Amino acid sequence: MTTVLITGTRPYGEGDPVDVLIDDGVITRIVPTVAGGRDAGGPDSAASAADEVIEAAGTVLLPGFVDMHTHLREPGREDAETVRSGSAAAARGGYTAVFAMANTEPVADTAVVTDHVYAQGQAVGLVDVHPVGAVTKGLAGAELAEMGVMAASSAAVRLFSDDGHCVADPLIMRRALEYARGLDVLIAQHAEEPRLTEGAVAHEGPTAARLGLAGWPRAAEESIVIRDALLARDAGARVHICHASTAGTVELIRWAKDQGIAITAEVTPHHLMLDDARLESYDGIFRVNPPLREESDTRALRAALADGVVDCVATDHAPHAAQDKCCEFSQARPGMLGLETALGVVAQTMVAPGLIDWRGVADVMSVRPAQITGLPDHGRPIEVGETANLTVVDPDSAWTVRGAELASIADNTPYEDLTLPARVRATLLRGRVTCVDGKVRAR
Repeated sequence: MTTVLITGTRPYGEGDPVDVLIDDGVITRIVPTVAGGRDAGGPDSAASAADEVIEAAGTVLLPGFVDMHTHLREPGREDAETVRSGSAAAARGGYTAVFAMANTEPVADTAVVTDHVYAQGQAVGLVDVHPVGAVTKGLAGAELAEMGVMAASSAAVRLFSDDGHCVADPLIMRRALEYARGLDVLIAQHAEEPRLTEGAVAHEGPTAARLGLAGWPRAAEESIVIRDALLARDAGARVHICHASTAGTVELIRWAKDQGIAITAEVTPHHLMLDDARLESYDGIFRVNPPLREESDTRALRAALADGVVDCVATDHAPHAAQDKCCEFSQARPGMLGLETALGVVAQTMVAPGLIDWRGVADVMSVRPAQITGLPDHGRPIEVGETANLTVVDPDSAWTVRGAELASIADNTPYEDLTLPARVRATLLRGRVTCVDGKVRAR
């Protein structure tokens, strides 16, 4: 049995400081902190009995973060990221569970691939790695993948997505939703009407026009969102919208929810913080799919996350090798790192202006994504008897992002040299400390 004591922390940033005792992966005691940081249940008793004490005065204790949208690149592009390096980035970012997208090489459209990713995650042990299965074979959009086989495999796949590609054929999407309903799994859609984005590399608007970049219209996303909402309604299935990026998408999701349609949506940290003014530099680091939109869209996304129309934050963590980003803007591969900087971006864009508090951070980065994906031991209340999947956050620890210092193999962060508020002090997966003060602890 391993015992860990976290002293002087405040669950959800509320109330007086407490000491939290964890025995063998379960929270067994929460008591007020007394002078000197010892627990009131017996002077020094818990501290002396603990295998490890995390002195955490001034910190906020949250349920461990869950990321519905991570690209770990393994198998196939281990020059950009591996399950091991991505798991380390997740632990440093406060995550205890991530969903690894299916656009690997080969594509995760069979149980052989999803089981491999799952086994790699289990071997590393820093974070629960849940492989995402492809909706269609080879992400080609023409023929459904073996969803049932993947769902029944040892990886027990529960989330399916062709992310990076849209399931554009409405009949294929309808069949996928009907199949998902029967399996009680979730389809996550990369909403992009491909005919409307042929050759597009940036948001269609004044900035792209001035810079001579081919535009990606809002309608390409919004037309798929409303189509899939209607298809989900008819199929009696759930649908999740990946990386919502426009104000119009927000209103369509609001309408669909008002109609009782089982639709959920995520927003990325970069769509909360960055807009297309960043493209003035022609720096390929800012190329992402969907593209950075206008400031009005960013404001709408922040408001929608605050009022619950957009359910959660998902990183779309997308590492790329240097040669794939250090090139002409139009040739750069879309995507940015996100796991280690997500908390800081959310703190700056949502907490600092008072749109949400720390309990709200717990909701959008842990509770809601765990509920949407059906993870029973994640996103749970911080209470005695609950599994200790936890993140300790120092809200006053500003830090400057250096791509070369991040745990990912790639360094394509859009926040280079930017100082962000709040940093993860420690992460615990089922009571085991996976990261403390930036140092990852491999099993």
